[in-house]
Amino acid sequence: MKYIQVTFSFNAIEEYQQDLLIADLADIGFNTFEEIENDFVAFIEFNTYSEDTLKDVLNQYEGEFQCSYVVAEIEGKNWNEEWEKNFEPLIIDDQCYVRATFHEAKPTYAYEIIIDPKMAFGTGHHQTTTMMMQYILATDVKGKEILDMGCGTAILAILAAKKGASKLVAIDNDEVCYESSIENAALNGIGNLEAICGGKEVIPNIQFDIILANINRNILLDQIPTYDTVLKSDGSIFFSGFYESPDLEMIKQACEPFGIRYVNHKKIGEWVAAYFKKD
Repeated sequence: MKYIQVTFSFNAIEEYQQDLLIADLADIGFNTFEEIENDFVAFIEFNTYSEDTLKDVLNQYEGEFQCSYVVAEIEGKNWNEEWEKNFEPLIIDDQCYVRATFHEAKPTYAYEIIIDPKMAFGTGHHQTTTMMMQYILATDVKGKEILDMGCGTAILAILAAKKGASKLVAIDNDEVCYESSIENAALNGIGNLEAICGGKEVIPNIQFDIILANINRNILLDQIPTYDTVLKSDGSIFFSGFYESPDLEMIKQACEPFGIRYVNHKKIGEWVAAYFKKD
């Protein structure tokens, strides 16, 4: 399979701005990223690439930083081999041990999760995923029905399953994430997880006790009304994928008409995860 490689160069860019840009690029089909000194390289399948769509994304950042890029056509390579070189095991709050299949098992931890990303977002290393996992570790999910939106590798749903959740639905609009979710559920012996490929339109018409949504601000704002229709009264939502200012306040305002109230939030670097409760 052929790929398009786009090498981005910046005169100056903050880490959180680069993270935002990578998230936006992932939304338009870029599925692998490599950092090279102060620049980074992004890869997308040849048939998915659109120059106009890339320009639309970059135009959103006009005035924030200056960026140039070089486009090249390349043959596909072993992406799993690339991330294996840099994927180290991760420990969350001394309770959860996240590893790949090629790492040593450590059953002494309360929860051990095996993740094979296969280009899907979500090994736990990103600040947003870490904070969402911290929330799950601190929450009683036993017997709960849980929706994981923008699930990536389904790492959040898998952790909730290991903590005793009764039913899990993991949704992502990326085919690679969908397939990764199924494979990772099997790797971890999770039999009560249903993976679905799509967006808010494929959310089952059932009521959930908890919604996990680690996506980005704009998608969250668009999907909050849908979340309200499938969240039980007294249900909980954990959001992440955005920043404290101005994003958190915008999400608070979007939730207010539905009686979904802010409880608290966590912050690592510029990234935020927030807990909301439906009255």
